[in-house]
Amino acid sequence: MKLRHITAIVVSIAVLMFAAQTQAQEGGVDWNTLDESQQSLLERFADSWDSLPADRQERLAKGAERWTTMTPEQRKNAQQRFEKWREISDERKQRIRERYETYRELSPEEQQRVRDNFRRYQQLNRERRQELRDRFRDMTPDQKQRMRDRMEQRRSAPRRGR
Repeated sequence: MKLRHITAIVVSIAVLMFAAQTQAQEGGVDWNTLDESQQSLLERFADSWDSLPADRQERLAKGAERWTTMTPEQRKNAQQRFEKWREISDERKQRIRERYETYRELSPEEQQRVRDNFRRYQQLNRERRQELRDRFRDMTPDQKQRMRDRMEQRRSAPRRGR
């Protein structure tokens, strides 16, 4: 009887330890697992780290890791983009996030098509880009929808000669 009791206690302890380990793994990033450079970058979060949501801890840790691998030029560019992001209105940020989610739901082929189109757009001279923006801005909602429909038809049509 005593052996059964001891076995039950040992099994219970093992289950609790496994559950705690699993919860810790699912519970974000332990501060002590961050390297010195990450901790240095994230030191303002040190006191509240354990109370941050797991996904936020993971994003911060990944961001700090990425930051430490950047060149000075890449860091400067990242800071400029961050400052620009902070100046955007909350409504515009929300639209950007929604568009990003739509992009993420696209197939890899469609994502590549979007990236290719964006690169081609970026290669246009400034005047041509402005002309296209103005032309799109001046379209009625109905004209914009017809244009989108035509583009969708082109995408779904079988390709010849490519």
